[in-house]
Amino acid sequence: MKNRIIVLGAGLVGSAIAIDLSKNHVVTSVDLNEVAFEKFVSYPNIKTVQADLKDVEKVKMLIQGFDIVIGAVPGFMGFQTMKAVIEAGKNMVDISFMPEDFLKLNGLAKKKNVTVVADCGVAPGMGNIILGYHNKNMHVKSYECLVGGLPVIREWPYEYKAVFSPIDVIEEYTRPARYIKNYEMLTKEALSDPELIQFDEIGTLESWNSDGLRSLMQTMKNIPDMIEKTLRYPGCIEYLRVLRESGFFSYEEIEVNGMKIRPIDVTSKLLFPKWQLKEGEEDFTIMRIVIDGIENGDEKKYKYNLLDRFDRKTKTISMAKTTGYTCTAVANLLLEGGFSNAGVNAPEIVGTKKGNLTYILKYLAERGVHYKIS
Repeated sequence: MKNRIIVLGAGLVGSAIAIDLSKNHVVTSVDLNEVAFEKFVSYPNIKTVQADLKDVEKVKMLIQGFDIVIGAVPGFMGFQTMKAVIEAGKNMVDISFMPEDFLKLNGLAKKKNVTVVADCGVAPGMGNIILGYHNKNMHVKSYECLVGGLPVIREWPYEYKAVFSPIDVIEEYTRPARYIKNYEMLTKEALSDPELIQFDEIGTLESWNSDGLRSLMQTMKNIPDMIEKTLRYPGCIEYLRVLRESGFFSYEEIEVNGMKIRPIDVTSKLLFPKWQLKEGEEDFTIMRIVIDGIENGDEKKYKYNLLDRFDRKTKTISMAKTTGYTCTAVANLLLEGGFSNAGVNAPEIVGTKKGNLTYILKYLAERGVHYKIS
């Protein structure tokens, strides 16, 4: 008997998740925007429901009768949605990347005896799973993750396209960046410490401090040095700094012609058409993870390199593949009994269980997402 899965959110990533899961399961996709369901016309295993997912009581009602819930809503809705799912007593895998600390829901999830895996995308997500595996099997001294999702065609001025909610993207440019140095948490402003990095197949990209470690700062306190940096085309940072310093990313209301408005709302409205990845436009995801440490008494350095591109055959964007298929791999793990840990779990916890990293890497490779390990 096939499992019944409900996917909350049918955006670019949520729809890719639904399509992938529909190969082996019966899937229901929920979104407020009926246009998003047009992608599912040729997938008979996907049912659709139009609903406002901001209504948590509606969410609780919708998810009854399903074996697992996938959370693919915008970040600002993520925490309340996850809480509603837990209160309804359902297992969940989530990619909303909420700004709140999802581990605050751990006690509630344990009380309800449900297993939730949060931040289960590419980064955070796959990077955490990889680190969790190595932290279990060696003494890790340092972890560095460089990651970015970019359009193949560079269009002036931003040379960037977003596949997530524009406000979620802007959050990355404003939220202070935390990293670990000599066991101490340090904080710098986002977009700081720019550095040019050379990649053989792509060329030169620019890295900068972003707040991507998230749960690792709580779960991996034994590691002295950890940092994540975002990758963009060179020059992008300067435009973003100008906008940020000019107040365009502010949430504080200002008065314009007698009306109160938040600059962030105007900015996101203006920028989204410029950032939106249009149909047929190609993207790529690039990630480099370096883990240094001691294994069986010897110094070891592991490198994981990912360069994933738009799938021209299925018209699936790379960020949807690398994020979405990590999520669906873990969802299948839960359904098959490969991971069961009551509470809200950071993705690195999934990686600590023997065999899980191998399972996920194989699952991704079968879908054309290949991590090169050296």
